[in-house]
Amino acid sequence: MAELRRVLVSGAAGMLGSQLLLDAPAGVRALGTDLSAARPGCPEVEFPGVDLTDAGQVERLLEAGRFAAVLHPAAYTLVDKAEQERELAGRVNAAAPEILARACAKRGLPLVMVSTDFVFDGQGVLEAGLRRPYREDDAAHPVSVYGATKLEGEQRALSAHPAGTAVVRTQWLFGPRGNHFPGTMLRLAREGKPLRVVDDQRGCPTTTLELSPALWDVLERGGRGIFHAACEGEASWYDLARATFELCGLSPEVAPCTTAEFPRPARRPAYSAMDCTRLARLRGRRLAPWRTALEEFLALEGLLSSR
Repeated sequence: MAELRRVLVSGAAGMLGSQLLLDAPAGVRALGTDLSAARPGCPEVEFPGVDLTDAGQVERLLEAGRFAAVLHPAAYTLVDKAEQERELAGRVNAAAPEILARACAKRGLPLVMVSTDFVFDGQGVLEAGLRRPYREDDAAHPVSVYGATKLEGEQRALSAHPAGTAVVRTQWLFGPRGNHFPGTMLRLAREGKPLRVVDDQRGCPTTTLELSPALWDVLERGGRGIFHAACEGEASWYDLARATFELCGLSPEVAPCTTAEFPRPARRPAYSAMDCTRLARLRGRRLAPWRTALEEFLALEGLLSSR
């Protein structure tokens, strides 16, 4: 029997990393690394305790692991806290991708790293007077520390390993084994309190169930450079909350509000929908419409209404 190709997955105890482990294609053995061990219900983390901001630890991991490629979804994702923890966010989101890219370049390994819509300022791009989704070559202009560190990580990885790096930007992510917006909305609804949800931020809600196979496709098909990966269609957070309640058979009191009425330490892009045409050309298909993906996720979690 032929030996399976070994692919390292960072952040393997997290929501996206654990899904990548579960979705490894035929002929591939996905092996996870994370600072912590796997949580209950998650796949095993083969290499726990590795600090990806430490070049020596990364070198030893790649040397010992005999990997054929690296998938890197791990990140500092505490968007608001990053405003006070700029140095830590920079180490994880900017330095670590460069360290991984240099180690991969040294061995000729492909690297696929996950990035974010937060690299954009949310003003959108106007064409013929109409706002269109962001494309990969549109100017990035982050308005938060989180977004700035992720953009720096993209740039440093692509510079360190231009022939072997793919950057995949995604947004509004949710899925099994994680903390996410639909889960928060359902918890608050069951507490019986009136809800107010932001309705003036628009993006593309995306599930890990849809994103994970797309990341594997980027790796398996030799994608290089920047790709956008999100479920089809646009929504506001209010739209996503209403769809979640409807699909779960709940009717809580929920009203729209503005971003100004719900202030946060970090600015959010007001409009960050992404054009995923380049990825669709590579894969031959697009990610599912966001509402279809939401319904699939809720069904998997046993939350879908039978009505």
